[in-house]
Amino acid sequence: MAWLITIHVLSAVLGIGPTYFGHLLLRKKQGKEQLLQSLSMFKLLNYFPKIGGSIAVLSGLALVAVSGWTFSDLWIWLSLVLYVLIQVVAVGMLGPVLTRLVQALNDGHEKEADPGNPLGYMALLAQANRLYNTASILGTVLIVLMIVKPG
Repeated sequence: MAWLITIHVLSAVLGIGPTYFGHLLLRKKQGKEQLLQSLSMFKLLNYFPKIGGSIAVLSGLALVAVSGWTFSDLWIWLSLVLYVLIQVVAVGMLGPVLTRLVQALNDGHEKEADPGNPLGYMALLAQANRLYNTASILGTVLIVLMIVKPG
């Protein structure tokens, strides 16, 4: 079981850790070219949570199956719910916003002065940051649940 715990912890660290770099990549004070480059790096970093997160979930389910834990343990259910919520926010909501942001940057819809402009890249960047912060907070709570395993 020690190898399964090792796989679970490593996949979680490798899967979740790099996602916190996104806060640096989505910073507001960037020019168009710099932001496009940051978004390109952000896209590459997203492979880590997709692969590492999937391995972490599978190894976590295997740990429940071979350990004394049961799916009736509240922390396991909360962890699974948080993981699903993170996926909804990161993939279902943040992904489309980032796609629109890249499109707005490439199409030249850069009107920063008009915050009401739904195509303005600053409005999209602010929306992306809010969603990314939400996913990061949920991820931090998930990590805490994995550590303390409340009854």
